[in-house]
Amino acid sequence: MVPSHLLKQQPLFRQIDERALEDILQHAHTRTLEKGAFLFYQDDPATAFYIVERGRIRLSQLSPEGQQVIVRFLTEGEAFGIVAVLSNIPYPVAADAVEETTLLGWEGETFRHLMLKYPQLALNGMQIMAQYMRETIARLREITTERVEQRIARALLRLARQMGKKTPDGILIDMTLTRKDVAEMSGTTLYTVSRTLSKWQEAGFIQSSREQICICNPHQLAQIAEDWEA
Repeated sequence: MVPSHLLKQQPLFRQIDERALEDILQHAHTRTLEKGAFLFYQDDPATAFYIVERGRIRLSQLSPEGQQVIVRFLTEGEAFGIVAVLSNIPYPVAADAVEETTLLGWEGETFRHLMLKYPQLALNGMQIMAQYMRETIARLREITTERVEQRIARALLRLARQMGKKTPDGILIDMTLTRKDVAEMSGTTLYTVSRTLSKWQEAGFIQSSREQICICNPHQLAQIAEDWEA
């Protein structure tokens, strides 16, 4: 049995007692993806939502202009797909495994019955949908109003908060992260990201290799993200 702590750390399951969590877990199914495998594609029918039990998932979206944008990376304990399932709309993103990944999933119809059985689930779901709208508006504002360096800095800081690992050199983003990934996260070009990261590395703000980034000076990166003068 999957430990209930995976559910307890999720906003969707706040204020749900232990007995109810055990019942909810009984209705879940487990799925394992190999590295690079897609769980679903953008605009597929949203039939289920998932929590990452082990591994990492990448959510990406194709813009109307045909540019791929990485929406976010997900790690253990994080949920995705719930807004699409509750809204009865297609998945707005594609989901693929960054590494071998195990997921817990609930079919949409099954979960709707659970929400009737446990009304707190429905209340939590409404709060999640509201939060999702706020985050979507904030990301749209970033892309339309902020300088490219701000967007790159914000993308790196988000990853550092989510999966940063302290090292003697600074905060290592503990995953394979290419410059192409950073470009797709910040809505810019590979050339711009390469030029920006090279400049930051020369200044000692980061250490960047082909597939890893370590933030040596988080304070300076935060200043750039907030558009303060250095």
